[in-house]
Amino acid sequence: MKIDDIKQSVNTLWASATEGWRRLRQSAADSLTPFKATDGASLPARSEVDDDCYLPSLGWSMLGGNVFEDDQRVVVRLEVPGMEKENFNIEVIDDLLVVRGQKRFERESSEGRYRLLQCAYGSFRREISLPVPVQTGKTEATYRNGVLRIELPKAKTEKARSKMIRID
Repeated sequence: MKIDDIKQSVNTLWASATEGWRRLRQSAADSLTPFKATDGASLPARSEVDDDCYLPSLGWSMLGGNVFEDDQRVVVRLEVPGMEKENFNIEVIDDLLVVRGQKRFERESSEGRYRLLQCAYGSFRREISLPVPVQTGKTEATYRNGVLRIELPKAKTEKARSKMIRID
């Protein structure tokens, strides 16, 4: 094997790794969501948790999602476990679907210490760009088994109005 062949192999490997890392960063950047501690979150104090990475004032979580589009509608699915449908606020603002929520911490009833606390708690806001204008008045949302599903019928006009959406 010649030195030029080795260089070509290394360059190919580097380009592949770079592209993979770029795609992972881009995908994660959209789904990585900050959670801000609020009074209602009732998080444990820093002194109650042995996890060196625990910061009660700020947490992050991957709110993975899918956006599906066909001729009639846009369907958005977000994985948001550990919540109740009453803890969500959903709104369409122009070409954005805005999902806000409040995830509350539930304390264990027994005495002891938290050794690891990786789940995010508090308030969050996730924005999802909509690929087309939608009919906000006919939008439907459901929350089952930790998955928030929002079905947005496509609009015939170019401009969508802002509207709050109720979860069934």
